[in-house]
Amino acid sequence: MREELYLITAIAGRAVAMPSHCVDSVVDLGPVVPVPAAPPHVRGLAALRSKVVTVIDAAIALGEPDAALAVGRAVVVTVTGHVYAVLVDRLEDVAPFASSRLPDGVNLDAGWSKAARGVIDRGGEAVLIIDPAALIAGTGKAAEMLAA
Repeated sequence: MREELYLITAIAGRAVAMPSHCVDSVVDLGPVVPVPAAPPHVRGLAALRSKVVTVIDAAIALGEPDAALAVGRAVVVTVTGHVYAVLVDRLEDVAPFASSRLPDGVNLDAGWSKAARGVIDRGGEAVLIIDPAALIAGTGKAAEMLAA
């Protein structure tokens, strides 16, 4: 099994892994300006290194509206040429892991199942691999509109 480098972080209190090739950087965000009529998972816009980025609340994107994240730590990703700052609870580690498919019978909530791309084993703990592009799309009607 080939190992790949993953950023281990937490969203809505759960450890998740993002493939390092999807991650541009990790940052502490400053003020976020709300965007009128944006989907609920789009927190707003923020200045980042002289650029404006869209700020995504990962917890809400995964269907965890009660776990909305405070603005602070973010994972910066580029999806289809656009830069996003994805809010996370905390950053834990960067390490190589071998990935595997989700085991049959694993039942995830809708937002989590749309974003999950596999699993890694971190010392006996199964950690979901999350696709940052799925966080950008969010869940529900906003995701359907973006997919159309």
